[in-house]
This record gives sequence, structure tokens and C-alpha cells, in this order.
Amino acid sequence: MEKDNQRQGITIIGVPMDLGADRRGVDMGPSAIRYASVQEKLTLLGFDVKDLGNLQVPTPESYDVGETHLKYLREITSVNEELAETLDKVVLEGCFPLVLGGDHSIAIGTIAGVAKRRKRMGLVWFDAHGDLNTAETSPTGNIHGMPLAVSLGIGHPDLVNLAGFTPKVQPENIVVIGARSLDEGERHLIREKGIRVFTMHDIDRLGMGRVIEESIDIVSKDTDSVHLSLDLDGMDPKDAPGVGTPVPGGISYRESHLAMEMLSDAGVLTSAEFVEVNPILDRKNCTAQAAVALIGSVFGEKIL
Repeated sequence: MEKDNQRQGITIIGVPMDLGADRRGVDMGPSAIRYASVQEKLTLLGFDVKDLGNLQVPTPESYDVGETHLKYLREITSVNEELAETLDKVVLEGCFPLVLGGDHSIAIGTIAGVAKRRKRMGLVWFDAHGDLNTAETSPTGNIHGMPLAVSLGIGHPDLVNLAGFTPKVQPENIVVIGARSLDEGERHLIREKGIRVFTMHDIDRLGMGRVIEESIDIVSKDTDSVHLSLDLDGMDPKDAPGVGTPVPGGISYRESHLAMEMLSDAGVLTSAEFVEVNPILDRKNCTAQAAVALIGSVFGEKIL
């Protein structure tokens, strides 16, 4: 793929979704990231930035949870359908879509929207978790633990068939980076589908540089686009405390930057989302600030 994101405009879309998780507060994530000056940073880097504002998301108090093994299925499906349509338009305009969450269930719509007009998409999943559960394997029924499985075509038909096609991505073009908390059903699916997962053990042993080199090879092989789905809980809680499901022993601040810098240098990314920033659980907005710093690295910001 041609390295072209430096010539593109960037379109920001906020999705204040908190229906996919049990802990409240993640709906304020897009505002926290904006408050940490994401648009100003990207503008200083020379990009033409357009912010479309936030999609409307129902509040949990206004709706019944529905089936406990698929909480708020109808509402999450509806928001993701709108998100997919919005991103399809952004892609058609030739802009780089940058989505701010919100919980990780929004990846269902993000991936559907950016994959719709692509022949084959690669996917970088930066996360402490696999997000490969289904209604049958999920211990919580929270849909933010299911979007990667859904994108593979596994899950409830309303989610899987979003935007009118399935699957959105093939297992051989996916890498999961930073995994350290996987449910048994997810482990089974990873083995069954042959998904390349770089656990924290792999990062410790190989080093982030080699992990990203191998990841780039996987996600860019025979693909015409690459999406980055970055959950801030992929980072260590010491560096990103404001997340709903923190897991100790994560990727360091500097390792995270190296990953984003190498992805930027490779010129493979065509869309990105940053999710699960929860200001209620944060310290002085430092997790949103970390997100903005990583976004800067994605778009070419250098130390020197």
C-alpha cells in the first residue's frame, strides 16, 4: 500500500458509547480526548482536520438491558449502523477516519464502515483483551468484549451482518498486541482461527520493535487498507489508569509510542480508533492525554 496518510485530511467522529460495558463514564471519553487537544495537535502537524462531533447514543437509564447475555443489543446495533454509514461517507471523501470512543463495542461499526469498500482489510488490535467472546462464551454479556469476533463473522446476526456483509476481516490479516487477559472461549477461537496474538510474554521476549515488524507484515499482506483499533487498557494501568477494565503488566508508555511510530513510518494505516478512555476513573485526564500523544505518533510526530 502506498504511504498516503500525510496527504489526507483527517475526519474526527466521537461515539460516546457506554452501553457495551458495565462501568459508567466511558461515554465521556470523546470529550476528554478533545479536551486534551487532539485537534490542535493534528493541526500543528500540518493536517486539515474536520470534527463531525458526536453520534447520538442512548443512555442506559432510558432503555431496558434486554437479554443479559447480549446487553443493549438493539441500541448498540443501531448506533453502530449509523457509525458504519458515517465512516463509509468519510472514506468516500478520501479522508482518514479517526474515531474517538466510547467503549470498544463501537469497533463493530467502525470496522464495518471502513471495510465496506475495501477488497481486503488488515487489522491491528491493540488491547489487553481479545474481545473475541460471543453470547455463549462471554462471562458478562457485555458487547464491548465481542467486537473482534463479530468482525470475523462470529456472533449475533444483527451485529455480524451490519452494513450488509460479513466477514469484515480475515483471521490471517489480524494481529492482537498486548493481550494478557483472555477467556477460555477466546483462547479456543484464537487457536481455531489461527489469529496471531502477541501477548505481553511475546513483547517482553521479542521486544516491541520486532513485534511491530511482524505485525506490519501480517496486516499488510495482500491487503488494501489497515485499521488500528486501540484500547487504552492495552497500556499499563500506571500509564493509563482511566480505563474500565485495567489489567496489570501492560505495554509501557514508551513501547506504545514506538508501536505507533513504526506503524506511521510504514505508512500502512488508513483508519484508526481510540477507545475506552474513562475520565471518572482517571487522574487529571492523563489517559486522554496519553491517547492524544499516541495519536500524534500515528500521524508522524517525532521526538527529533
